[in-house]
Amino acid sequence: MDFLSFKTISAKESSIIKLKSWIIIDATNQILGRLSTKIACIIMGKHKPFFSSHINCGDHVIVINSNKIKLTGKKWKDKKYIYHTGYPGGRKMIPIQNLLNKDSRNIIYKSVKGMLPKNRLGRLILKNLYVYPKSEHKHKAQKPILLK
Repeated sequence: MDFLSFKTISAKESSIIKLKSWIIIDATNQILGRLSTKIACIIMGKHKPFFSSHINCGDHVIVINSNKIKLTGKKWKDKKYIYHTGYPGGRKMIPIQNLLNKDSRNIIYKSVKGMLPKNRLGRLILKNLYVYPKSEHKHKAQKPILLK
């Protein structure tokens, strides 16, 4: 029996850079949470056979039509994003409807960011996500593939 065949091969950063692809996802009438899990899986690289959790091996994702995203139930009225300014009594709440009206891209960024690792690698992985409120984007030269 050959024991060398049982070795686990770990991906290296130099070999992964060549294998990154560009994917377009249309957010029209998509549910926010389900769309965000797809995006997080793709930008982390979990759909690839050579996935390594310590390397940025995912693809670049372009999300178009972010202002046409859907939420289920009463989330348009009830869901709020909470943050703190750092000052006493500085807790702020933003309803998701106001966030959509201000900049619809932030809803998808916040949702995907919460699904990524909370470290340097997670911040690096998030740079592979590009969100646009309309159907135009500036990545035509990369020849992205439309994901259904």
